[in-house]
Amino acid sequence: MHVLLVDDEQEFVSTLAERLAFRGIEADWVTDGEKALEKIRSRQYDVAVLDIKMPGISGIKLGEKIHELNPKQKIIFCTGHGSSADYDAGAAQSGKEYYLAKPIKIDILIEKMKEIQN
Repeated sequence: MHVLLVDDEQEFVSTLAERLAFRGIEADWVTDGEKALEKIRSRQYDVAVLDIKMPGISGIKLGEKIHELNPKQKIIFCTGHGSSADYDAGAAQSGKEYYLAKPIKIDILIEKMKEIQN
């Protein structure tokens, strides 16, 4: 599996990429939406994991732009703001994305990445 991680917190996103690599999942990471769009244009990803609150392009807006480029792109949103109930409600409304609350539990993220592939 090859994933794109997008989060404005460099330490978080680089550490998450390392933790996924340790589990056999290839992960590219960037710290802003414009760089994410460059990556999406140049490579196919199984899943994109996007932070919702970022300076510049928000994760929600980035998700919309990614779907314009690739309507079939699978996306998981994450954020440290709000409650897990908020994300559960958002996921139920969207029907095609997952919402995870930070701190992200690596096993749950991997489970959701595999689930979204089906």
